[in-house]
Amino acid sequence: MSTTTRETTITADPAAPTVRIAREFDAPVANVFRAHVDPDLVKRWLGPRNLTMEIHRFDAETGGAYRYTHRDDDGEYVFYGSFHEVRPTERIVQTFSYEGFPDSVTLETMTFTDLGDGRTRIEGLSLFESIEARDAMVASGMEVGVREGYEQLDELLAE
Repeated sequence: MSTTTRETTITADPAAPTVRIAREFDAPVANVFRAHVDPDLVKRWLGPRNLTMEIHRFDAETGGAYRYTHRDDDGEYVFYGSFHEVRPTERIVQTFSYEGFPDSVTLETMTFTDLGDGRTRIEGLSLFESIEARDAMVASGMEVGVREGYEQLDELLAE
């Protein structure tokens, strides 16, 4: 099965501490949602291609939590958070923290829209504590990780 490369839009609002991410996938909404909540699938696509991932905890349900480590030749990067709401095939609301900056918590809301014909649009809104925290995340290479991750998700969904 072949896949079409889709554009990922990433927009930082100059007046607010937010980042919006939007992407379409050639897969049914149930499959795209499952790839966001099933730890065996998440491990296969989340993050840049050069990183390996170990999931320590991933309870993708309302009130659940997650913790995982990404590794590359330069080191380890640990991320963790809580799932505030998991509404199957519709939305995920979670916190996101990087252990390297433990005093910073981001609130992320991801919505899943069934476009029909086996296609799905996801839209994410990340709310940071400040514009400076948002800018630090963007400067960290977040865009590469998001784009490469979604390319890997395309590949996974095409299997």
